[in-house]
Amino acid sequence: MGRIIAVTNQKGGVGKTTTSINLSAALAEKNKKVLVVDADPQGNTTSGFGVEKNSLTFTIYELLLGDCSINECIIKDIIPGVSIIPSNVNLAAAEIELIGVDKKEYILRNEIEWVSGQYDYIIIDCPPALSMLTINAMTTANTVLVPIQCEYYALEGLSQLIHTVNLVKERLNPALDMEGVVFTMFDSRTNLSAQVVENVKNHLNQRVYETVIPRNIRLAEAPSYGLPINKYDPKSAGAEAYMLLADEVINRKDS
Repeated sequence: MGRIIAVTNQKGGVGKTTTSINLSAALAEKNKKVLVVDADPQGNTTSGFGVEKNSLTFTIYELLLGDCSINECIIKDIIPGVSIIPSNVNLAAAEIELIGVDKKEYILRNEIEWVSGQYDYIIIDCPPALSMLTINAMTTANTVLVPIQCEYYALEGLSQLIHTVNLVKERLNPALDMEGVVFTMFDSRTNLSAQVVENVKNHLNQRVYETVIPRNIRLAEAPSYGLPINKYDPKSAGAEAYMLLADEVINRKDS
């Protein structure tokens, strides 16, 4: 069975989607078979892989509502080694439509079980909220990976997120662990970025990844071309950082 990682932080703009896209692509480049699940109604992970999200017949929305099978909504090999369960704005209605549905916290998990054996890694990009979609991701996942932007308010909300992870572990998914924290948008020219990293390392007894994702123009440009950074500019600092992060994620599994 594949290792399932939920990429989550209730704060927006911290690099969740960037990490979901580029970690998946980097793992694939290291000969891992990866399924990306876009659980965010914005559908930015879907379009970041070059998929025209608004012309899709089947997405995670139809999957959660039982209107299609998981195999019907997986787009296979959008790049070599990476398949995706796409999303679009329709997903925003799912929360309301699932009111009253029995065991709605486990819908995604029950679907993923059909295919988890086909992949080495399943990466779930969560919405920037502690919503039913995020809870579904956490009941499905083995671990939670938290991207944190190197900025003054980085720690704000992190304790709430850790509390939510612990609640899900206690009540819904005993197998859930904290994968750890990855720092994003690191600017080596400012003292603030370095101070934030030190602050989190000192205050957080959770795992902190050694790899730090830099603030990088090429990394910001890549989604508009529908490409992960290792396909758009493999020699960029952003591409090199995500390849290093993929190594750490693989080594964590093997350790």
